[in-house]
Amino acid sequence: MSSVNDIRRTYVDYFANQGHHIVPSAPLVPENDPTLMFTNSGMVQFKNLFTGVEKRSYTRAVSAQKCVRAGGKHNDLDNVGMTARHLTFFEMLGNFSFGDYFKEQAITMAWDLITNVLEIPAEKLLVTVYHEDDEAFDLWKKIANLPDERIIRIATDDNFWSAGDTGPCGPSSEIFFDYGDHIWGGPPGSPEEDGDRFIEIWNLVFTQFDQKGDGKRLILPNPCVDTGMGLERISALLQGTNNVFETDMFKTLVDASAQVTGSITNEDNIVSQRVIADHLRTMSFLIAEGVLPSNEGRGYVLRRIMRRAMRHATLLGRNEPAIYKMLPVLIQEMGQAYPELVHGEAMIGETIRLEEGRFLKTLSRGLQILNDTSANLNAGDQLDGQTAFKLYDTYGFPLDLTEDALRTREISVDHAGFDSAMQAQKAAARASWRGSGATADESIWFGVSENMSPSEFLGYDRQKSEGEVLALVKDGVEVKRLGVGETGFVVLNQTPFYAQSGGQVGDIGTLTGENVAAKITDTQKRPGGLIAHAIEITSGELVLGVGVELEVDDRNRSAIRANHSATHLLHEALRQVLGEHVAQKGSLVSADRLRFDFSHNKPLSAEEIVQIEALANGIVLQNGPVETRLMGVDEARAAGAMALFGEKYGEEVRVVSMGTSKNDDGTDRHYSMELCGGTHAKRTGDIGLIRIVSESSVASGVRRIEALSGSGARAYLTIQDEQLKSVASVLKSTTSDALFRVQSLLDERKSLERQ
Repeated sequence: MSSVNDIRRTYVDYFANQGHHIVPSAPLVPENDPTLMFTNSGMVQFKNLFTGVEKRSYTRAVSAQKCVRAGGKHNDLDNVGMTARHLTFFEMLGNFSFGDYFKEQAITMAWDLITNVLEIPAEKLLVTVYHEDDEAFDLWKKIANLPDERIIRIATDDNFWSAGDTGPCGPSSEIFFDYGDHIWGGPPGSPEEDGDRFIEIWNLVFTQFDQKGDGKRLILPNPCVDTGMGLERISALLQGTNNVFETDMFKTLVDASAQVTGSITNEDNIVSQRVIADHLRTMSFLIAEGVLPSNEGRGYVLRRIMRRAMRHATLLGRNEPAIYKMLPVLIQEMGQAYPELVHGEAMIGETIRLEEGRFLKTLSRGLQILNDTSANLNAGDQLDGQTAFKLYDTYGFPLDLTEDALRTREISVDHAGFDSAMQAQKAAARASWRGSGATADESIWFGVSENMSPSEFLGYDRQKSEGEVLALVKDGVEVKRLGVGETGFVVLNQTPFYAQSGGQVGDIGTLTGENVAAKITDTQKRPGGLIAHAIEITSGELVLGVGVELEVDDRNRSAIRANHSATHLLHEALRQVLGEHVAQKGSLVSADRLRFDFSHNKPLSAEEIVQIEALANGIVLQNGPVETRLMGVDEARAAGAMALFGEKYGEEVRVVSMGTSKNDDGTDRHYSMELCGGTHAKRTGDIGLIRIVSESSVASGVRRIEALSGSGARAYLTIQDEQLKSVASVLKSTTSDALFRVQSLLDERKSLERQ
């Protein structure tokens, strides 16, 4: 028996030996397709190669791609644990040709790998082809020596792939394994095809046409091959089972779920244990990429997955956090292939544990209120929408959890009433805001936000992404397009641009598309969680609904990150030198400088400034990692994290830690630990250098320092050095003697004045 890890390695090595370039798995959050919530197949990262938009140094590739299908169009969430094949997270093995080889070589390699390398009996295999694809039919007969009855023609789009109504498309050929007549089911195309006897193990897509809007299909000059083989499915087959949860990896994870929940593995518990095992993989990989549980977008899907697993843990009798304890087992199984799990272990574990604790409190409180409010309802009744909304809005009890809890009693929820209550709350918020004295033009954003979800920020881990244009605003009015020379704001579904908050300025950069180029000159937060990009169109035209490429100005962002991390180090240095009464009273973090206001009742002496700089630069020289963790507010404060002045925090916060220092008892601790949602350097060494350039008073009991870091600090010191050299030249002395020479001249002047 081959392990899952061995099978993955065998597949990749086989195609590498056939001249394929090994391409690492792309992120689960797609970098080149803003319409997808998660990467759901191996071809996603190669989309632009298939369309010809992008060129790379290789024309054939192989990959093991991590995929998630748990939201949007591709959603397997509710089937997980109930069937032998459905998963929310899976790995897709694939080999690809970009205008290199085509059908004959693709079929030859597939048949060789399956029958000779993996040693799957040829008599157990059958294939399907698109009913018009005579070429593929003949090739299967020639290469695999399959009889006509085991090459099934399919006339539906099950065997014809297309990216949309127009564009690249082509027929596909699927390979099926016959598990035997002791399992119910029929071959593909038969009335019993949904059974478990014949299971698809590999799909070969032959992209050979360009579909035009007038219905014509033109032949592509460079046809491509895109294949996909589910690692879990092929592993189940090779390990003698038709159930993915009985593979070696899942057996280990299911055993771990039983252990941490204190449950036995039997017919009553196995579904819950399998749900936990599958969902642990999904939540861990998403958190490793920076997706955090929230009430919107990808974060909401993650939260649903996490809370579904946690609900199953409670069904197994566990009423305290437990799933996070399975993380070391997952890392042992998958950490070698996916090192991001190893690097993110602390962040992943704390995020899961935090969500488990919050969920258990929400579940206990929400169920009690729900039971009280629904006590008089019977099977077939409906819980009113106002009550469901109150549970959601006041007590944090999600609508789907309310529905899940009532489903066993055959009670439904009034969705229309829930939506009505949601709209009433938004209207009240809008009315309250209009009375706040803000400008009338800004009221447009409430109307914009009602029609879309909050923008998703991707910029903690990346500075490039694609996004879909959802709204355009010019002079306080929504518009459908912006032309050359026009300025306005653009809102996208996702963005790597940081919106100004917490003292950190908004990002700048560029937006480009098929027919447009623009400068992004600022990024701001707007009502409803929207991120608005101030934009100036430099060529073409920007219209609603198009996909565009976004790129943050790297030099500007790097300087901002360095200055923001420097601010944290200076904050702690001020506390150590001046005393713990020092508290932040305001800040500005931009690319060219940083400003920090703090409580202190007298000017800083030159000696104190030297001490503060020395402490902060000492941590810079440690070149330690800047760590970010997700924690509860109370837990973060109990751990010693400082909250920043004027910031409002939700139940969960990002805690940024950097540097190593000593406690009074000699044990190590983080030098700086603060609650912060901004972007930061990856290591303290990236800051380069910190230099305080001024210190002043801004109010009674409040002082201000301004400082520079990195190249700005070095440029400042260079100018200072040049000025000192100029002074020394005028004095006809060396720089080291300049101060003595000036003092001598002043003494001589005083003496002459007295005379």
